[in-house]
Amino acid sequence: MLNLKVQSRVMNLEYSREDLFNLDLSVTNHELLSIANQHSLGRYIEQKVKLAHKKYAIGGYAENRQVYRRFEHFDNADDKRSVHLGVDFWAPAGTGVLAPLDGHVHSWAFNDNQGDYGGTLILEHHLKDLHFYSLYGHLALVELKTMEAGKKVKAGSQIASLGDYPENGGWPPHLHFQLILDLEGMVGDYPGVVEPGKADWYLKNCPNPEGLF
Repeated sequence: MLNLKVQSRVMNLEYSREDLFNLDLSVTNHELLSIANQHSLGRYIEQKVKLAHKKYAIGGYAENRQVYRRFEHFDNADDKRSVHLGVDFWAPAGTGVLAPLDGHVHSWAFNDNQGDYGGTLILEHHLKDLHFYSLYGHLALVELKTMEAGKKVKAGSQIASLGDYPENGGWPPHLHFQLILDLEGMVGDYPGVVEPGKADWYLKNCPNPEGLF
């Protein structure tokens, strides 16, 4: 687990912890059995937040989810990918995304498989003796097109905004935020969902980032 001192929130929003609804998208939430598509998932999340008198929804780290089973992108030969490695923050499209820590742009990509990240940005961080990466998925493409590898970013600066259908992979607007210790040579992408049988290793490589919100 990374011992990080928060320099900035990830989301460019005003809220307290009490304003956040802890969203359960796990296989144990039987309410999701009636969710037919991503649009109905969006309506479900909006309703849960409203009924709880909250502003936004958050959650998902290490969650085993069934919602990926409708996408071929998450099918592997040996098993289906279903364990979520990051934290999701559900907020309106266009919401600003901030760099929580000093770093520089490692890479970006448009991962356009249905159900994938869509617009994706990866930052690289060197903080004292710590070297790691942060990944931001489901972003609007307009800002990413001006990104350059090696560009320095300061904590608190806006690096992107949340994308909408379809550029965000076809999901209700939200940020997938993930910390990664070893990027394994990948560029513009890294698994955010893995097979249950591989989850232990990946969760060690991708520690819980929720404290940075």
